[in-house]
Amino acid sequence: MASNAAHHATGWAAGVIAATAVAQASHTSLEHLGCILAFCAAVAGSTAPDWMEVAWWSRARRLWITHRTATHWGIGWIAALVLSYQALGHGYVWAPVLFGFACGGLMHLLADWPNPLGVPWVWGRHSLNLWNSGRCDLIVVALAWAAACWLVRPLWATTAARVAAWVAHHVR
Repeated sequence: MASNAAHHATGWAAGVIAATAVAQASHTSLEHLGCILAFCAAVAGSTAPDWMEVAWWSRARRLWITHRTATHWGIGWIAALVLSYQALGHGYVWAPVLFGFACGGLMHLLADWPNPLGVPWVWGRHSLNLWNSGRCDLIVVALAWAAACWLVRPLWATTAARVAAWVAHHVR
């Protein structure tokens, strides 16, 4: 398991990815609001697999579900990501929120995957067995941000072209 700080840092990277995907897929007047919602939901989703296990309604705040079971199930997070992505272009207000949340949750699973405890992607747990909990968090965070930079580069090119066109039109 990555540390809580690593999950937060990778959650910000997931937020950038989610906001970019919403910006590219959305064609509504609420596009900017959808990007903000997706970003915030991804940051929350990046720690969700862990806090969803806690019985917040009880005084003891113990786990009500075994760690790294249902809340860490890869198929569920991937299904939420795919279904919400398909709904993005249709103007549903919930779609950017669910997409961001699922993007953050999936990033959480990717950060936990190198740990010997593993993640139940399909059936049973699978681990990359690279390092123990809390070790090499910098590698996990760097990989998350590298993925974010790689995935958002098409939007950067489009935005740069728009800014250049605006400047050429308005600045004489």
